[in-house]
Amino acid sequence: MDTTEAFASLQCLDCAATHDPETAGVCPDCGGALDPVYDHAGTVPRETLAAGTAGLAGFADVLPFPADVLVTAGEGGTPLIEVPGLADELGVASVYVKDEGQSTTGALRDRELALAVTAAREAGAATVALPTMGNGGQAAAAYAARAGLASQSFVPSRVPFVNKAMVNVHGGDMSVVEGRYRDAADAFADATADADWHSVAPFETPFRHEGAKTLAYEIARGLDWTAPDAVVHPTGHGTGLVGIEKGGRELLEWGLVEKAPRLYAAQTAGCAPIADAWADGDDVPQPAERPDTICGPLEIPDPAGGTHALDALAATDGGAVATDDETILAGAVSLAEAGVTASATGGAAVAGAQVLAERGAFAADDVVVLVNSVTGNKEADLLRSHLMSKGI
Repeated sequence: MDTTEAFASLQCLDCAATHDPETAGVCPDCGGALDPVYDHAGTVPRETLAAGTAGLAGFADVLPFPADVLVTAGEGGTPLIEVPGLADELGVASVYVKDEGQSTTGALRDRELALAVTAAREAGAATVALPTMGNGGQAAAAYAARAGLASQSFVPSRVPFVNKAMVNVHGGDMSVVEGRYRDAADAFADATADADWHSVAPFETPFRHEGAKTLAYEIARGLDWTAPDAVVHPTGHGTGLVGIEKGGRELLEWGLVEKAPRLYAAQTAGCAPIADAWADGDDVPQPAERPDTICGPLEIPDPAGGTHALDALAATDGGAVATDDETILAGAVSLAEAGVTASATGGAAVAGAQVLAERGAFAADDVVVLVNSVTGNKEADLLRSHLMSKGI
């Protein structure tokens, strides 16, 4: 495996055991999620994270794989868009939207799968596989194609047509499973037991949440190397939260920012295991018994990284919030009216921020970043139906 010099080991997020960088999958000792550990000689200069090279390759010095090894398609580099009207509504100094919908396949998952597929190829895999609500499957298929690998996605039948179609468009194989995400995950587990596939499911590879940490780098860079006071992130499995927390912590350790942002998980009331656990003071989320929401990427009843997401919220003095679908759709429309093509999933960040503001979570001088994790084009039908119901 061709890795960067600084990539020293993999550490288990559950039992803290340390393993060789070439360890595949989960912790051999306890089955927990692994996390890359680095040995940087001194601090990392700001120039290392400066804009220039497209995609994750621009951050290769602080990632596990060199730029010439990374499977990249120009992912990331997404705009940070100021929304003054929303800042006025929330009573804060400024609000920005980090628009991941403008990434390569239209989702934050690009950052995650670029790194995870690179690791799979370097490990000698021929096929990558995962259960998905659609966006991860499309990204996996796209990056597998660039790496010369096959991909297998297990997708619930209720996932919208466009999400399923794009998996095939990129050349990926797809099994449509009757039911919801839990059914697709069970089918994936059954299939992988008998197949020589490399899992790129959330937290079954050390590299998906590692790819997501670059979001923290870009946000700080976009704010002239100042961290925002708060980041509100639509949350399913928790890869984004765990990644942003690590990226923010690294920036602080390297002396590139003066603080790390408070992180807030935004979920839907119809499927809120992390928000419910946070409200109840639990360390481990309980699976949602009857998940039901129009925001497919957030309908994850038993998040693979739920415990680690809660740890990220606690480490940053953040929190979690759940809002109903109607409020989420209204939030997405409000961003669209401000010129930001937000998805229904991104609307969860808006709706969550509105509730957080009502609870007094933000100060008047706060800078708040909302993550729009999916392009609005993938969820346009949901927004259209919402507007029609309002007679618009």
